[in-house]
Amino acid sequence: MSENLDMIYLFGFSGLTGNQLQRLIPILKSQIKKNTRLGLVLIHDGVIGITTKGKIPKQMEELLSLDVAVFAMRSDMRARGIAPEYVHDKIKFIEYDDLIDVIDATPKVISWM
Repeated sequence: MSENLDMIYLFGFSGLTGNQLQRLIPILKSQIKKNTRLGLVLIHDGVIGITTKGKIPKQMEELLSLDVAVFAMRSDMRARGIAPEYVHDKIKFIEYDDLIDVIDATPKVISWM
């Protein structure tokens, strides 16, 4: 799995609570303006709020509108009862092996957990 990203964020906060995603989005936007190829891995509680079976939080909608490759850990989704068929089309599901490949291929990894 090769995404050719310059930077990837590991994001572990729920999109339903807190303002962590709200604080991250302006940072992502400024990096996009610099033509940085970005990725974001939703890990742990970061997968909460990505289901289309309810209302996707405004912050998550804004994130999904950005030019950012968005991944979600399939095992974290399963652990929280999130069915893949109800997840936004832009989000790619990955396993731990895929996560290792993405991290290995990306020069800069930032943990936002």
